[in-house]
Amino acid sequence: MTSTTEHKATPIEQRDTPLVFPVEHPQHPLVAPATAGRAGIRVAARALPGMQKEALCAYGPSGTVWRMVCDEGPYLNGTDLAPPPLAFFSAGMAAYTASALRREAARQECELTDLHIIQDNKYTMEGSALRGTMIAGALPVGLTIDAEVSDGRAGLPDLVRDALVLSPVDALMRDKLVDTFSITLNGEQIPTGKVVDSPAPVPEPPAALFDESDQPQADMFPEPLIAKLSSTDSVFEANHGAGAALKDQQKRELHIRSDLHLRSDGLKQIRVQIFKPIGSVFQFLADDPPQAGSSGRAPTGLTYLSAGLAFCFMTQIGRYADIAKKQVDSYSVIQDTLFDPVAGKTLPVDTHTYLETPESADTARHIVDMAEQTCFLHGACRTSNKTRIRIKDL
Repeated sequence: MTSTTEHKATPIEQRDTPLVFPVEHPQHPLVAPATAGRAGIRVAARALPGMQKEALCAYGPSGTVWRMVCDEGPYLNGTDLAPPPLAFFSAGMAAYTASALRREAARQECELTDLHIIQDNKYTMEGSALRGTMIAGALPVGLTIDAEVSDGRAGLPDLVRDALVLSPVDALMRDKLVDTFSITLNGEQIPTGKVVDSPAPVPEPPAALFDESDQPQADMFPEPLIAKLSSTDSVFEANHGAGAALKDQQKRELHIRSDLHLRSDGLKQIRVQIFKPIGSVFQFLADDPPQAGSSGRAPTGLTYLSAGLAFCFMTQIGRYADIAKKQVDSYSVIQDTLFDPVAGKTLPVDTHTYLETPESADTARHIVDMAEQTCFLHGACRTSNKTRIRIKDL
């Protein structure tokens, strides 16, 4: 007799809701930090069983709250039902770059059409998790731009450079940021270890925030704002196969490509694939907020980017706990990001971490230290990298 193992539905499958949707709540308690002239985003994220996570993202300028989920691929023993954290970050970066280019074109009183962006993000990880030497980093972003400009394509290189100078997303990559943290262990705040202390008051744990978030109507959206386009059935590389990222020793490079087109309806369509390790293809739709003259039909680039940061840090919490065989019953974060589109600056990311675990305070501190140290996106924040620009056919 042949025995079969019954598939147990994951949280994403059980909920049967879109991978991202706006929260219909007139006064949702999740509120982004408010500072004049800056776009503040507050992300409340929590871990779900396996490698799945969900987040609420409050976009300060509009007050819109988006709910979204992420997953991981086979390299982290994930179920690949939603984009991984790096896909959120890359899609958000590409979407904001498109917005910055259009804004700069308007400032220069020229028209930018047929915009196409190919963005290559690369990250590194090397060392031993158990010995505390493992560290993640980021390499320079590769940006290939193709567009028509009303006053001639010869001016496109200068337009791109001017746009990036004022882009807080590009600043996140080119400036060295010292991100800050707090740790709440089993309901009590404890001192941090190697990471820098958060200067902000510690918010209440985020669990109750998700109870205030209604489920969407089935017919709310004419098309998914995040969709999986194709799957990777198997991965054979030793360094990138099933569970490879859960090994103690790492020496690898990741490559994520985003392919952005500006649609005729004004939405930005971004297809993201992890080339290394081989991964599935996900499509994101992004929009500008009403304050920028659009209608906010989809999350902004900064919203996706901020969600990716929180998701990536949380992945490293779960990953380190798995490698080190530490019991962490639940973990969540509240993360604030602040972007200044006038000065072209990003402020350090501020993350409040909440752990429920029978492990000691020293262990909790070490988990947070290692999560920051092995997070690709906090690695991008602490590293200075200049974007490599290529203008197609010039």
